[in-house]
Amino acid sequence: MAPQRFHEQFDQIQRSMPDVPLAMGPDDSAEFFYEKGVILARDGEEARVVEETVRSHFAAAPDLTADDVRRAGPETNRTGITRIRVGDPAPGVRDGDPAVAHALRALREAEGRRGHRLAGRNHVVSIAVNACPGDEPVPAPAGEPPNPAADGTRYDQDTAVGVLVIDTGLMHDYASYPPLAHTRGDGQVTETDAAGALREYVGHGTFIAGLVAAVAPNTDITVRGTLDDAGAVLESEFGARLFDAVDRDGWPDVISLSAGTANGRFDGLLGVDAFMRELREQDTLLVAAAGNNGSATPFWPAAYAALPDYQDVVLSVGALRGDGERGACFSNHGPWVAAYAPGERLVSSLTGFEAPVPYVYQHSTYDACRYGFGYACTCQSPRHTGVLSEEPESAPGEPDRVTFAGFAQWSGTSFATPLAAGLVAAHMSAHKESDPRAARRQLLAAVTAYAEVRGAQVPALLPPTWRPTPVTRPAPGA
Repeated sequence: MAPQRFHEQFDQIQRSMPDVPLAMGPDDSAEFFYEKGVILARDGEEARVVEETVRSHFAAAPDLTADDVRRAGPETNRTGITRIRVGDPAPGVRDGDPAVAHALRALREAEGRRGHRLAGRNHVVSIAVNACPGDEPVPAPAGEPPNPAADGTRYDQDTAVGVLVIDTGLMHDYASYPPLAHTRGDGQVTETDAAGALREYVGHGTFIAGLVAAVAPNTDITVRGTLDDAGAVLESEFGARLFDAVDRDGWPDVISLSAGTANGRFDGLLGVDAFMRELREQDTLLVAAAGNNGSATPFWPAAYAALPDYQDVVLSVGALRGDGERGACFSNHGPWVAAYAPGERLVSSLTGFEAPVPYVYQHSTYDACRYGFGYACTCQSPRHTGVLSEEPESAPGEPDRVTFAGFAQWSGTSFATPLAAGLVAAHMSAHKESDPRAARRQLLAAVTAYAEVRGAQVPALLPPTWRPTPVTRPAPGA
């Protein structure tokens, strides 16, 4: 049976949130995960309108209970969001939540009168972007250098560009990799499981920091472990965590964010609305991953790049395949994606270099590309068997195990994003540009390389020290 990565990730994330019942959405399809029995509304008068409207609607519906409509708290917080309970979720069922769907439909007339959305689901935001990873890390061949390699620029504390990576925390021995000597931030809370193997997505933030440092050595990189818990957080908490990350060190020049979610809409996420409005008033540029669902559905926060008030504030980044000529099979795409950067089989530091550490694959590869592409993409190469993909009674064998001793190859829009962030920072250093948003405009205006993504010609941001890899067809019988 073919792997079902979206469902496998659902189970993985549900285990990391045992007290939060989750559903797949929106209703009968799987585009995102969200909290059952809860909707989000803005604090104050709008939350009151949402409560009253939904309670009235439920009172007239025999299969719903008006008494279930109540504040789930908190009533006030910096994000300006209130959780409102609209049902008692049934445990153990992953399909869409009818109570949430009914509540959102009940609000449509009121939203039409006000001219804007009043409520939304409480989505899961994840670094799997979104819950469907590009792939899992692969040990880099012995002797293979980082890709991209460091560009030779010297670090200068007085002129270094500030880059904040919001991700998982740093591995305990990250500083044994010299390009990260000037990096600081949160340590990864738990690196290994009870058997001593790396947990899923551990090293994600370290890998990203290594990519930024390679493309832009003259940077002060700070890594915050905002998404250490299985790489996922509820939307209602995400905005507050973003505020916490910038509050600790002040607003940086560039934020690199390789996380997000779809929500089936074109107007952003309620849970990050307050953060995005404050970001707009700062001088910071948000560089955000477009997601790995092979879809044109807007993915947030990256898709803010297409909204008029945020086009200069957000750079949304999709992934190119190994040769840089076309889009990677997994990359989201569409007019809301501003640019693309290499995102297949990049090489960076997954762990430090103090001691080798094992890893057990979670997902199996596919017999053919899950998105219908014909090259040897990360869906099927290199082949491995994962523990989450196989039913015990039908498993073809033990999950594959590997050992990491520093460098890894990894693919995803998660990693195209820090390349773009690094190019913005490198442009600022090279041109003595103090405004990261101006650097974004200048960088895109100077693009001479283009790639083909779903029939469209798109700007390709290619680091000078990045080495393209040949694209091949799958081997016969593979």
